[in-house]
Amino acid sequence: MHTILQPEGWAKPIGYANGVAARGQLIFIGGQVGWTGQGQFETDDLVGQVRQTLANIVAVLAEAGAKPEHITSMTWYFTDKAEYLANLKGIGEAYRGVIGRHFPAMAAMQVVALVEDRAKVEIQAIAVIPE
Repeated sequence: MHTILQPEGWAKPIGYANGVAARGQLIFIGGQVGWTGQGQFETDDLVGQVRQTLANIVAVLAEAGAKPEHITSMTWYFTDKAEYLANLKGIGEAYRGVIGRHFPAMAAMQVVALVEDRAKVEIQAIAVIPE
């Protein structure tokens, strides 16, 4: 399916991969935020928004016949780094509850704001369905 790229002698990352090699049909998922499919926020809680955002990614994947294990890369945008760091345990639980124990290449960063005022997180993803 996918090959995790882990250079020899490097410390193993926790919760992400340094790189992923994959071959197959590419799926590009635009930035998803923590609202429902009808565009409604049900919570202002960061962990709750992360859970909903990940569920939205899984729903888009399903439209292409893909699953969470096909995700090769994710980029996370947070509006508050301190809030993100204070909620790592809950975010990890939400991630494993929706995505499972699959950890693609990831980047995370704090941004000044997101387009949706209530959004605390936005996640963009790339997936590859194997040939």
